[in-house]
Amino acid sequence: MYTEKNTNEKSFVSILDIIKVAQTDKPIDMLKRHFKYHLIDIAEFAQFTALSIRYIFRKPFEGAEFMRQSFEAGYRSFGLVSITAFIMGLVLTIQTRPVMTEFGAESWVPSMVFLSVVIEIGPVITALIFAGKVGSRIGAELSSMRVSEQIDAMEVSGVYPIKFLVVTRVLATTLMLPLLVLYADFIALIGSYIGFTFHNNITLWLYIREAFEEMYFKDFIPAFIKCFVFGFFIGILSCYKGYTTNKGAEGVGIATNSAVILSSLSIFIVDLIAVQITQIII
Repeated sequence: MYTEKNTNEKSFVSILDIIKVAQTDKPIDMLKRHFKYHLIDIAEFAQFTALSIRYIFRKPFEGAEFMRQSFEAGYRSFGLVSITAFIMGLVLTIQTRPVMTEFGAESWVPSMVFLSVVIEIGPVITALIFAGKVGSRIGAELSSMRVSEQIDAMEVSGVYPIKFLVVTRVLATTLMLPLLVLYADFIALIGSYIGFTFHNNITLWLYIREAFEEMYFKDFIPAFIKCFVFGFFIGILSCYKGYTTNKGAEGVGIATNSAVILSSLSIFIVDLIAVQITQIII
């Protein structure tokens, strides 16, 4: 049983140990230690991912929990995605129209803005919002369950926590993000139309026809496919950081923060790879 005095003495000794190690440890040793730590973390994440994928195909499927997680990840993100997508289309049109007007290409504004939104801006911005809202929630939920030993209790009682907690959340994020991106593209088109009508008299139907005039399946399909990959990495990284936390109450904050940071970073890395693959194939 720790008293306040013992706790303070223990913290003071720990600080002294850290200072002593920092003074005696060489920079090259610190780099080696951090490199080794990250390699172990990557290996554990790969093992966690492989185990989660294997449990996807195991029966029974947790349909009720999957639907609940889909509702939490998809429906509850509509408001934030709607506002962001509308402003994105509106601002992009307002900023682009004067430049295109100078070159006598004002009629290209609808198709240019819509192509930009569908191919790149829409998926990436929506995925970042999704990572901040849904990824942080998943990381906080699972880390709280780990700290409060609820996951340990599930393991003891014979329930597979990875199948119930991880697989359902990963599938929900993988399937809901592409749907949210499609919805965001439509809302951005509406915002773009409103921004265009500030200076031009045009009907919504004609604007939509001009927006889709230069849109082809080779532009849409790669952008739509990478949304599934975005959703998968957001889900699996958030679940991994929450599921493996082990630092008490402090670990909840660390897991939540790490889930958002790693998910956001993975979006840019996957997007870079997807762009390179698209250029090679198409």
